[in-house]
Amino acid sequence: MDILDRLVEQILALPTWAQGLALALATLGSEDLSCIAAGLLAASGRMHTGLAIAATAAGIWIGDLLLYWVGKRWGRQVVRIAPFSWLLQAEDLHIASEWFARKGTAVIWATRFLPGTRLAAYVSAGALGMRAPTFAAATLAAVLVWTPLVAGGAMLLGRGVQRWIEAWRLWAWPVFMLGALLVFVLIKFAIPSVTWRGRRLVVSRWRRMTRWEFWPMWFFYPPVVAYIVWLAVKHRSLSVLTAVNPGLPAGGVVGESKAEILESLARAQEHVARAAKLDASLVVESRVARAQQFLQETGCDYPVVLKPDAGQRGSGVLIARSEDQMRRYLEQIRVDCLIQEYVGGEEFGIFYYRFPRESKGHIFSITRKVFPRVVGDGNKNLERLILEDPRAVCMARFYLEKNSQRLFEVPAAGESVQLVEIGSHCRGTVFFDGSELATPPLCELIDRISQCFEGFYFGRYDVRVPSEADLRAGRNLKVIELNGATSEATSIYDPAHGLWTAYRTLFRQWRILFEIAAENRRLGAEEVHWTRWPGLLARYRAGARSHP
Repeated sequence: MDILDRLVEQILALPTWAQGLALALATLGSEDLSCIAAGLLAASGRMHTGLAIAATAAGIWIGDLLLYWVGKRWGRQVVRIAPFSWLLQAEDLHIASEWFARKGTAVIWATRFLPGTRLAAYVSAGALGMRAPTFAAATLAAVLVWTPLVAGGAMLLGRGVQRWIEAWRLWAWPVFMLGALLVFVLIKFAIPSVTWRGRRLVVSRWRRMTRWEFWPMWFFYPPVVAYIVWLAVKHRSLSVLTAVNPGLPAGGVVGESKAEILESLARAQEHVARAAKLDASLVVESRVARAQQFLQETGCDYPVVLKPDAGQRGSGVLIARSEDQMRRYLEQIRVDCLIQEYVGGEEFGIFYYRFPRESKGHIFSITRKVFPRVVGDGNKNLERLILEDPRAVCMARFYLEKNSQRLFEVPAAGESVQLVEIGSHCRGTVFFDGSELATPPLCELIDRISQCFEGFYFGRYDVRVPSEADLRAGRNLKVIELNGATSEATSIYDPAHGLWTAYRTLFRQWRILFEIAAENRRLGAEEVHWTRWPGLLARYRAGARSHP
């Protein structure tokens, strides 16, 4: 006995009033099957046609309202949870909400006649803030048309609908997925394209999807992870990589202390930006007092740099220009942090390595970091300048958020406006390959600084210098940060480099890391067993969630 026969027989075994209730409840499982069952019951004369259609229509409408309520109650929270947060941002929902308020009725009517699309559309209607009375009226009208059509068709065709049922069972899931995809495309691309600003944001999204330098790490890194696993098999240990820098906890794989690293470079202090650690165990007033003491002792003034002691990729970094900004930061952060003198000038990333058997090290790569700028024309506001710029539009959402307080200011003709101040690619800075800057004076200086740090063999310096000429000459250089084993040769993000160039560079980088680590292991360096890594990662993530 097929599924439809079972449904009909179970309904017929009930009293008349219960038959109507059962049909209404059955719609929560399958609206289409319930409509067909109602038609067959009416055709056989075992249920009044009006009762069958009315019960089914009521059940369908109540189900629609429940989906709307689910979207209203929890829909917007979904965008904060992966994987939905990777696909939809709050601004997407804001734009779609305004569009849904104007065009939502047409969407409701269309999806009523497209099985598989309703769940996504009706939940979206609730999440996007469509007015409840409007939704209720639109769905009721659609149900009052749809239900008699389907039930009436079943009455006319009788048992011949069985072939339709089998086809429905086969295609229900693919049609649902197609409906969900259509709703996603509608919210993500079609709706924003109604306005010029929306079209530019669609361009931004498209360029981020098609240019590998903007791909998320979870999408870009699998081939690199596979290569690391192969290297671990080759060297008969995954943990060996933690021996690459014996002077750093776990080799600098995760969670290394920036303060301890800078202290380890004390013998090269003339080339290291001054900094002090502010312990999370101190109350806010004590941390503020410690920061003020640092300023007095060093003679530094605002602005100063504040950042988590174990942060990565520019996370939680603030350039504080006043004591009030500094205080607010220290009130919010819940982990150990660093106060550091602000060093002006141009910023570069210098990747260094040295084998233990060698007396001199090597510069693996140099990254020229360019802080993005737009130039005013005296007519357009900052928002329009960002959205029109062919490069800035790629990071438009980020730049618009970071400059939200001045988006409607109109820069003077020829005025250059810097959009970010943090030298991280994921924070909007543009990276270029600066390998040609590796002059002998610079190589000698970086090697001298590195050998001041006992137990350091592999990592990336972030440095600032007054000019490129100073960098070439190896003078006036200040180290603002040094990262260990999991550093990247960030020159790969040069827009001129292809995807294969990036992978080839990273493969070579990781091969060198494992070779240095294996040599250190032979010399007696200890490894951190991989079973301890989850604990290290958990502590790092707990700290990351405490960033302002």
